[in-house]
Parts: sequence; structure tokens; C-alpha cells
Amino acid sequence: RFHGEGYQEGFAEGSHTGVVEGRRYGALHGAKIGSEIGCYLGFALTWQCLLQKCTDEKNSKKRRALDSLIGMIQKFPYKDPTYDKLQEDLEKIRGKFKQVCSMLNIQSDFRIGTERSSLTF
Repeated sequence: RFHGEGYQEGFAEGSHTGVVEGRRYGALHGAKIGSEIGCYLGFALTWQCLLQKCTDEKNSKKRRALDSLIGMIQKFPYKDPTYDKLQEDLEKIRGKFKQVCSMLNIQSDFRIGTERSSLTF
């Protein structure tokens, strides 16, 4: 009997602790992803405005790549944490961001950490 009661109490306590830790972990990593995606979107919108008046073919390719990046970010499922292709879509956005940086001849370095969070050019 004591064994059974101890098991039930331990299971309930472990479940509660797991939910609390899971919520904290999800909020932390969700904030990191949100910060990263937000930086990419701000970067893309800024460059889109800067290249708006340039009409030559070279800048046209850059604008199309920026439009593609913005479209991918806008389609990203922010409100669905159970989305099964979240990591896959995030990697595609990161890849498109790197491609755009390469086309614009910009070195990018996006770091998230407890000490410093930055996007440098």
C-alpha cells in the first residue's frame, strides 16, 4: 500500500515539475526563434526599401530574393507549436537569409546567448 501511495505522489509531483520545466523551456526557445525571425524580417524589409528605386537586373534579382524571404517568414506558423515541419521551415528561412546576405555582399553573424544577442553586419 505504501509503495503504491508513494508511487502516485511521486508521479504527480514529477508530472507537475515536468509541465513547469517544459513551459519554461518552450518559452525560452520560442523567444529565441522569435527574435531570430524578427531580425531576419527587419533586415529584409529594410533592404527591400533600400533597393526599391533600383531598377537594373542585378538589383531585381536581389529584390526577388528579399521578397521570397519575406514571404517565407510571413508563412511561418508562429502560433502552432505542434507544427511538425517547424525546424525544417526554420532551416529554409536561415538558408534563404544566407543567400540574400551573399547576394548583397554582407557578412552576417546571428548569435543568441545569455550574455549577448546581436545581429552584426
